[in-house]
Amino acid sequence: MTDTLTDTSTAQPLDLDAVHALHAAFGSDPARVRAQNAVTRTGLDEVALNHARVVELSTSISHRIDDWTVANQKKSGRCWLFAALNLLRVGVKENLGVKEFELSQNYAMYYDKLERANYFLLDAVATAGEPVDSRLVSFLLTTVLGDGGQWDMAVSVLTKYGVVPKQAMPETESSGNTDRMNSQLRALLRAGALRLRALVADGASDDEITQVRAALMRDVHAVLTIHLGTPPTSFDWQWTDDAKVFHRDGVLTPQEFFARYVSIDLTQYVCLVDDPRREHPKGAALTVAHLGNVVEGQPVLYVNAPVQTMKELAARSIVAGEPVWFGCDVSPQMQRSDGLWAADLFDYSGVYGVDLHTTKEQRVVSADSAMTHAMLLVGVDLPEGVDGPTRRWRVENSWGDDKADKGFYTMDDSWFDEYVFEVVVRKDALPAELRPALTAEPLVLPAWDPMGALA
Repeated sequence: MTDTLTDTSTAQPLDLDAVHALHAAFGSDPARVRAQNAVTRTGLDEVALNHARVVELSTSISHRIDDWTVANQKKSGRCWLFAALNLLRVGVKENLGVKEFELSQNYAMYYDKLERANYFLLDAVATAGEPVDSRLVSFLLTTVLGDGGQWDMAVSVLTKYGVVPKQAMPETESSGNTDRMNSQLRALLRAGALRLRALVADGASDDEITQVRAALMRDVHAVLTIHLGTPPTSFDWQWTDDAKVFHRDGVLTPQEFFARYVSIDLTQYVCLVDDPRREHPKGAALTVAHLGNVVEGQPVLYVNAPVQTMKELAARSIVAGEPVWFGCDVSPQMQRSDGLWAADLFDYSGVYGVDLHTTKEQRVVSADSAMTHAMLLVGVDLPEGVDGPTRRWRVENSWGDDKADKGFYTMDDSWFDEYVFEVVVRKDALPAELRPALTAEPLVLPAWDPMGALA
């Protein structure tokens, strides 16, 4: 068969004369020459930054609930777990009578990794009948055991294993810098997947396959525990509150600590998504094949909702005193040092003289945008009162306190429209038109769908 890339009847190579003409046209365009002079000596974002927009974007917020310091995920992709634990710690701090407190992110990640390894090995067996280079198997092998996750995956881990104070399982070098640990675990699991596939192909019994899978899990456990430490099954809990009163609660398991000090029921929340693709109607229930971590845990479920509804429900939650877990495509139109997001913060089209504008739907279908980061909404500006339109948002990030307002960022409402994909709200807050999706059979999207992107 003729390769279309080398078929002389269809190939259209670049003509040297045409390339030289492009150079000449560029050199005769004063605006592009000025842009070249600027960008070759200065970073693109500094040239493209819309100064007037920066000045206009106030960081003042009418309804703000944060009075604590931010956490730091360091060189890891644990933002979704940080955001979930930051949500839980609001109630825990109130129950303990302290302003500053962190739950162990290392503990939660340890069990997510352990459960996710088991989930992957079971998938390897279940898909053993497919070619190893099929799109599904290739996707599963490529994405195995990353740091990212979704809201329902956090719920599955936290409700099964509970939580512990940070001092009960502190950070390690590898929890804050996961690359080397992950590369070893991926190599182990990929080789294990090939071994399991070979057993299935050779007609091995279920018992033989189970024994090999159990041996692989012992190896995963060893690697994880060497890197992250041994998670506590119980710990002695005592503390002094901000009024200088000492408390002793004795020896607790992580599940007992969760039941005693976490003040919200995670199972009563739902993840709303703004899937802008027209083939997925608003009000529909969505899920993603092969997406999860805990076998028989809470399945990943989305309700596709209008972005305006997502804003209204998030604002009401903040006004009521509760932060909102949300997922977004974090990098576009972000000024990191000042901690600002706005849809028109950078004028890249103006710098290049090229129209780069696209819609949210176009970015999703062309793989140009998907959820990449999760954080908490902790403030909202409502210039016309609690039922008025939203103007901007205050965001608790997990990148440390050396940027923005000590780690808290400001999001213009226009950025929410374009780059926010998910918010988590209470199920009982849903408007009537979205409630049927809670019990409807969800549309199952393929494993590689953009809505399966992990924060």
